[in-house]
Amino acid sequence: MFSTVVLQGVLARVETALSSLSQVIPSTTGRAVVTFGIAVAVTAILSRTDRLHAIDPDRLPQTGWHLLVTLGTMFVAAVGGLVIVAVWGLSSQLLGVFTANLGPETLVRFGISILFLIGAYTMTGLIRQLVEEVARARGSLGEHEREIAFRVGQVSLYVISFLLILTLWQVNIGGILVGAGFLGIVVGMAARQTLGALLAGFVLMFSRPFEIGDWIEVGDNEGIVTDITIVNTRIQTFDGEYVMIPNDVVSSRSLINRSRKGRLRIEVEVGVDYDTDAERAAEVARDAVKALDEPMTVPTPQVVLKRFDDSAVILGVRYWIDNPSARRRWRSRTAVLGAVKSAFEAEGIKIPFPQRELMGREEAEGFVLAGADGDATEARES
Repeated sequence: MFSTVVLQGVLARVETALSSLSQVIPSTTGRAVVTFGIAVAVTAILSRTDRLHAIDPDRLPQTGWHLLVTLGTMFVAAVGGLVIVAVWGLSSQLLGVFTANLGPETLVRFGISILFLIGAYTMTGLIRQLVEEVARARGSLGEHEREIAFRVGQVSLYVISFLLILTLWQVNIGGILVGAGFLGIVVGMAARQTLGALLAGFVLMFSRPFEIGDWIEVGDNEGIVTDITIVNTRIQTFDGEYVMIPNDVVSSRSLINRSRKGRLRIEVEVGVDYDTDAERAAEVARDAVKALDEPMTVPTPQVVLKRFDDSAVILGVRYWIDNPSARRRWRSRTAVLGAVKSAFEAEGIKIPFPQRELMGREEAEGFVLAGADGDATEARES
């Protein structure tokens, strides 16, 4: 009896403290923003649990450390959910369920709830193993797809466990689902861009236009993909800078994957004098490129006549490189330009400078102004 009274007093104080949160943030927009921020923070913490489990502390057994991390993540998730409930002014309803059910069976229900949470966390390890086995069996699932599949399964398992716990405590799940639907609408309107990036992340998961390590170009950004999340894609540019691009931007812009086929075609333009035999110049350039190690032998390098420029006939030297990267591209361009220039100099083929030809014309009848014929005649007679 005494323990029940003490527990009721503790729950009353907790209810008072939580109720004050709804008064601090009275607006719906503010509550939606706080809810979204807490959800993102809790998700970020939960996504780091694998790294925490990988730590091997010196003063604590490995089993104890795993148990501590598990209980810590469960505590963080529970506190985050409790704060969200308090912000929306529903703490009295939630704690009222526990207050109304105080008695000998409360401890049993609490223990079963803890077992549900521990079981859900344990099952996430099984989901991880299943995803890895499916990935090894198919061989086509990348790291990005495996991570998203695991996170979706993990969240689904936690939601099911949470609903089972609420059923155990005789909570009206229908009312909670209605409130969650309303909350989803509010959060969706307040975070349209972020939700758009989330949906685009799932689209990228199924379309798979690139993988980690690919060389891509998205709009004005070009570099190597270093990380792919549900919200954004991170690339490292060739200047050494890291650029984070939202997935909705990636899916709405034209995207070039230069690593998809494992090879890249490069074209270098070179001009020759109009007096030069263009076919002969193309043959000399082609032989010079074939003698290099950087270009691929298949497909063979090609030289085509592209256009007539102001001072030269422009030739397009086309060749392929394998395992494309920025370093290999620029190294091959340098080698091709040097080889073609040396070959042209050896054959006496001139690469002209820009030049302009000026010509004069003698006026036979003097200076004539534009205008009527009569005015022009008077000007000549005078």
